Amino acid sequence: MSKRPGSEGSSVSGRTQAEVVSSWPERIRHHGARLLLLVALATLITVFFPPTEGLNIDVPSEGAVAQETVTAEIAFSVPKAPAELERDRRLAMETVPPTFRYRAEAGDSVAARLTRFFDRIDSVATAGDTIALGDLLRGSQITATPSQTTYLIDGATRAVFRTAAIRAANEVLPRGVVDPARILDLTTETVTVARGVDEESVRVDDVLTSGDFYAEAVRLLPPQLPPDARELFRLLLIFHLEYSLELDVFATEQDRGAARESVPLTKGDVLERQVIVRTGDLIGSETRERLDAYYGALRALGDGEQASLDLGALVGAGMLNCLLLSIFGLLVFFARPEVYANFRWLLLLAILAAAYFGAGIAIDRGGLPPEWLPIAFVALPVAVLWDTRMALLLVLVLAALTGTLEPFSDQGTVLGLMAGGAAAAMSVRAVRRRSETWVSIAIISGASALMLLAHGMATSRPLAEVAQGAAVFAGNATASALLAMGFLWVFEMFTGITTVQTLLEWADPTRPLLRRLAMEAPGTYAHSINVANLAEAAATRIDANGLLCRVGVLYHDVGKMLKPHYFVENQPDSRNPHDKLKPETSASIVLEHVTEGARLARDENVPDVVVQFIYEHHGTQRIGFFYEKAREEAESEVDVQRFTYPGPKPRSKETAIVMLADSCESATRAMHDPTPERVRDLIDTVVQGKIADGQLDEAPLTLGDVAQVKEQFVSILAGVHHRRIEYPGTKHLTDAEAEGDEKDEPAIGLAELA
Repeated sequence: MSKRPGSEGSSVSGRTQAEVVSSWPERIRHHGARLLLLVALATLITVFFPPTEGLNIDVPSEGAVAQETVTAEIAFSVPKAPAELERDRRLAMETVPPTFRYRAEAGDSVAARLTRFFDRIDSVATAGDTIALGDLLRGSQITATPSQTTYLIDGATRAVFRTAAIRAANEVLPRGVVDPARILDLTTETVTVARGVDEESVRVDDVLTSGDFYAEAVRLLPPQLPPDARELFRLLLIFHLEYSLELDVFATEQDRGAARESVPLTKGDVLERQVIVRTGDLIGSETRERLDAYYGALRALGDGEQASLDLGALVGAGMLNCLLLSIFGLLVFFARPEVYANFRWLLLLAILAAAYFGAGIAIDRGGLPPEWLPIAFVALPVAVLWDTRMALLLVLVLAALTGTLEPFSDQGTVLGLMAGGAAAAMSVRAVRRRSETWVSIAIISGASALMLLAHGMATSRPLAEVAQGAAVFAGNATASALLAMGFLWVFEMFTGITTVQTLLEWADPTRPLLRRLAMEAPGTYAHSINVANLAEAAATRIDANGLLCRVGVLYHDVGKMLKPHYFVENQPDSRNPHDKLKPETSASIVLEHVTEGARLARDENVPDVVVQFIYEHHGTQRIGFFYEKAREEAESEVDVQRFTYPGPKPRSKETAIVMLADSCESATRAMHDPTPERVRDLIDTVVQGKIADGQLDEAPLTLGDVAQVKEQFVSILAGVHHRRIEYPGTKHLTDAEAEGDEKDEPAIGLAELA
């Protein structure tokens, strides 16, 4: 039994360095390939973001005093800051008056509708049918009081209404009437009215709204009409009104777009030989902008030695990138040997880092906020595939490396990346199912927002700017998390690692293989559930992967469902078919449940890490019951291989725990009078037998681990198999059962068939 502690992580223990490399040429190739991968990644980052600070003159910071006079050697323009340019573009768009298209047909349409309406009123009113008149008004969504209805019954008043309404349609609407909601929030004093190909500028105050139209129309009525008659007339117009001025959205947006594009990108020009700053002058914000623009123009021009790319700076940047990446590389080498030994795993880590900096190029070139850097896209897969500590250190290294790059050197950006990446790495503890991804998104967004808020308060940044950065981080967290979870199955296939989320999916009892096991071999299924509980508790106690134990146990005996009645847990009537078979035949049937179980699992695409439990849960043990029986019956030497499981022996903590749990649960289930002391003695006997047989020699379990596993087994099995109270009404049945049990084989012998 190995005394070496098992490594951390969600994967099965990997090979040690000694197992991977045994000779100097192999070591050179092994370590050289990994060093080359690190150098290639560092070189790629350097190529992505080459050092651009090649000027010998240091740019003084704002608020400092100029140490020398700076005179422009070339003419250049001072660009506007992104926020300033966006503000000017917004102001330019707000000064563009909206365009309203005149609808000449609106007046004729309203007049025609009013004519048809009054014709219908005439036909009903002349008959004096007030009920029909009320129905007609309600059908037109006109709510009139009984007193108002009498005005429509009266022929003279009705004629006055008709004349005034049609006049309003023919005389007022052609002047232009607009929906008041369209001009409520205008930022201009005029609007453009397009009549065909002709356009004119009209003051907003001169544009008629619907309220103005109703007021103008009411003035066309005789002054002696009472107020309720005028109100009825207004209701009639409201139902039939069509606006003669409609907002031309396309033309308005086109004009605003043209105004936006016409805003100059620069705020001023500096001529050649013009003094930018003199010695002793205070460096203000405007002067600093001019200096930045000047040195930027020199770099872009590539003029002379000052703007040339310094080879030393390039080499230094590459070395800096190598050293920062080496921090993570050394952690993997010393603390995660199984990761270092697997080149595909290292390659995936390098690809994730390269994708992160590749996204940085797109963000920089596209002028997007640096808060869009997808740090969570790197942290989440690493934390899920391996562990939180690996992901956390990788995030800190990437954030530090990002801070050395000129486009992302802002302190607030680096701190936000650290907080968001660390939250992503640690949030996987709260996410066990893919449906809980939104929990991780909320944690990442909240951590980033808190960090930005704290930094903003410490540096007196505007709250609106902090809120904007937090919103971008939230969008980034959402996109990165969803993208990472979507690609996770690809990463699993590439690395061969089975994640917690995948294990949970395979633990679903509705899976076809588990459903078949429950229906065709219910005793075996119940046994698997009991062993799963036992193994998971023991694995959790020694910090092994309890979930992996549970899922492995659920599938470890699936091969028994092909011939379920040949196994003791599926023999409720105590009739054992092995009594009529030769020991060799019985042994072949029992051995078959391993090979056939592995075949069934692979046919269902069960992950390899789970299939290992099928092979290893019996190791290379002998089926002692049938072997001894064969020796008693045989006249010559018995081939021991025909009574030995194919193996291999358990090679991980989890499969070793399952081997012990499987045997202990089976033995105690067949035990008579299971007192705690007898359960403890039985478990000691079973475990010591496995150790003596060498079944745990390849498993990374320490003697301390085995002791804790046994204690957990005793605690659970003594509680499950304790003595029950005998009820008077069923005592004769339990006594009869006990008498029958005394005729059975010993507990250990029965356990071999379980």
